[in-house]
Amino acid sequence: MATILSVSASPSATSRTARLLRHLDARLTAQGHDVIPLDVRTLPAEALLGADFRHPAITRATTLFEQADGVVIGTPVYKAAYSGLLKSLLDLLPQYALTGKTVLPLATGGTTAHVLAIDYALRPVLASMGPAHITPGWFTLDKDITVGDDGTLTVAPASAEALAQVTDQFSAALGGRTTLLAATG
Repeated sequence: MATILSVSASPSATSRTARLLRHLDARLTAQGHDVIPLDVRTLPAEALLGADFRHPAITRATTLFEQADGVVIGTPVYKAAYSGLLKSLLDLLPQYALTGKTVLPLATGGTTAHVLAIDYALRPVLASMGPAHITPGWFTLDKDITVGDDGTLTVAPASAEALAQVTDQFSAALGGRTTLLAATG
């Protein structure tokens, strides 16, 4: 199966965006993919903001992009745009870092006024990096993502269904199964 890099571009350690991505990572793993999570907030700020292309953490992140067959990009939306943290990372990657890859853009935000951020802000930047295919993305409202006291994630039914559909389309585009593997134990 495919190797997928799952990139969370939220600056928050308690991010609903990151938790949602890790939830979708589990679905992709159950479909037979090898999923590698990357939380951009864990990369050194001085390397990101100082455009230190040679910093070991940045070169490792670049290598992860090179080795991936598919990339899931998840970002919170602030002021109708993807996060500055994501912008900092994308600026440090080679111009055609997504060449030949399948990409799934995802976003979270507080209002439906930001729903077009995927298509008008994020998708053009991703397209300029040369992917083979950008699958339909999805915007999830913050209110549709609930984190329990024990850390469990619950997604509102309509959003959960839509997320499953776009995740399965992404998996199928990578040549993966769209049915979950039975748990073996």
